[in-house]
Amino acid sequence: MVKEDRTTWKSNYFLKIVQLMDEYPKKFLVNVDNVGSKQMQIVRQKLRGKAEVLMGKNTMMRKAIRGHIENNPNLEKLLPHIKGNMGFVFTKEDLLDIRAILIENKVQAPARPGAIAPLDVKVPAQNTGLGPEKTSFFQALSIPTKITKGSIEILNEVSLIKEGEKVGASEDTLLNMLYISPFSYGLAV
Repeated sequence: MVKEDRTTWKSNYFLKIVQLMDEYPKKFLVNVDNVGSKQMQIVRQKLRGKAEVLMGKNTMMRKAIRGHIENNPNLEKLLPHIKGNMGFVFTKEDLLDIRAILIENKVQAPARPGAIAPLDVKVPAQNTGLGPEKTSFFQALSIPTKITKGSIEILNEVSLIKEGEKVGASEDTLLNMLYISPFSYGLAV
C-alpha cells in the first residue's frame, strides 16, 4: 500500500472532521495524556457503533473548526480548549452513556519518574515482604521501618508524593517494589 502524500492526507483529514461534525450532533473533547495505544484500542472497540474517536494535531483540528464555524457558530467555544494531547469523540447517543464508557475504561498505572502526580500517594503501614538488605532504601526516603521475621515492616502510613509534585526515581522504584499502582489513566472528558 502506497502512503499518501502529506497534502492529500491533510485535505482528507479536514474533510473527515467536517463530515463528522455534520453527521454527529454531539461531541466530546477528550484529553488523552498518558493513554497507551492498547488502552485507546480497547476504548475504540467499546465505543464502536455508538461513537467515533478522532485524534489529530491540535493546529489541524483548530484550522478545520475555524473553516466550519460559519456552518456551526457554537464550535468556536471549543477552540480555547484544544491544548495538549486532545481528541474528539463524536456521537448520536446519550452523552452520559458515552461518558460512563470512557470512565469505566480507566486503567491503573504505576508511577513513572518525571510524571506529575494527579493525586496524593500514601504508602500504608504494612509488612513489605522485602528482605533487610533494602532497609537503606527506605531510610533514604525517610520512611520509618523495622525488621520483623526477616522482612521490612513499614511502621505507619507515609505520604510519599503530594498532588502536583514530580515523581522521583526512588519513589517510583519503591512503589514498584511494593506493587502499588497509584494512578489511573484514561480518556478524560
